[in-house]
Amino acid sequence: MAVYELTYKQYLGKLTPEWSRFLVIPRHALKDVFKSKLFTAFFVICFLPLLVEAILIYLHHNVSALAILQVNVRELLPIDNSFFQTFVNLQGGFAFFVALLVGPPLVARDLRNNALPLYLCRPFSRTEYVLGKMSVLLILLSLMTWVPQLLLFAFQSYLEGATWFVDNLWIAGAIFISSVVWILLLALLSQAISALVKWRVVASAALLGLFFIPSVFGEVVNQLFRTRYGSIISINANIRNVTAGLFGTFEKVTAIVTDFDGEFASQLSLTEPPLWISWFVLFLICAFCLALLSWKVKAYEVVR
Repeated sequence: MAVYELTYKQYLGKLTPEWSRFLVIPRHALKDVFKSKLFTAFFVICFLPLLVEAILIYLHHNVSALAILQVNVRELLPIDNSFFQTFVNLQGGFAFFVALLVGPPLVARDLRNNALPLYLCRPFSRTEYVLGKMSVLLILLSLMTWVPQLLLFAFQSYLEGATWFVDNLWIAGAIFISSVVWILLLALLSQAISALVKWRVVASAALLGLFFIPSVFGEVVNQLFRTRYGSIISINANIRNVTAGLFGTFEKVTAIVTDFDGEFASQLSLTEPPLWISWFVLFLICAFCLALLSWKVKAYEVVR
């Protein structure tokens, strides 16, 4: 409207609290994500292992069902830390592919179309922008990892009793911490790579290669030098060690060394790198991703 008419008025409606303004990004982004029927179907499939896990827990405490199926309770997997660790790792694999599909377009699309000034010209900081974009993955991956796992842990505690719950409460902590570490790592890596590359397909390929190429190279180093310290460069190996340490299953690895003819030559006991190294490597990766996002997420860019 023309300024000289002086018909504009101050907005007197309810203001959004400052602490929750970043939630406007995931609210609209999640709507776009679930417009794809293919992704929605894949997201539903990701919950099938949780259904299997719930059935196994239920069978352990239902004599009638075991009698009908003619299954001995001893033949079932024991419900312990290794049981929950197996399904946490399985859901973590599905979470990776969800992040691979959803994560790269979140920042890359805005940078490629120069949309950041539209965000940052409003009362919206760069931190809130990054947090809002990450919240899309944090919400999706939480719904398929630690949230259902803790519900299944509570289900097992309800069937087993209060004593089992008190004795195994640390497993719930391991489920939560290991899942949150994995989710934060996926969210930061996907956002940092997409901010650097700006193209969805290339960012997805880079994220995929970042997880698999160092793992292959690290395994080659392990085989050549008969060590396990080559796994330090592998994100998969580091997150696996951290998860095993939280669940109390981190132990020595035995490697069988053979000669060129395939005959048994010797047996070596090789140990994984200390847990603190894996934690430190993951911390460095997250810190580097935050620094990269701070560098790339700007309202404008000077091109020389």
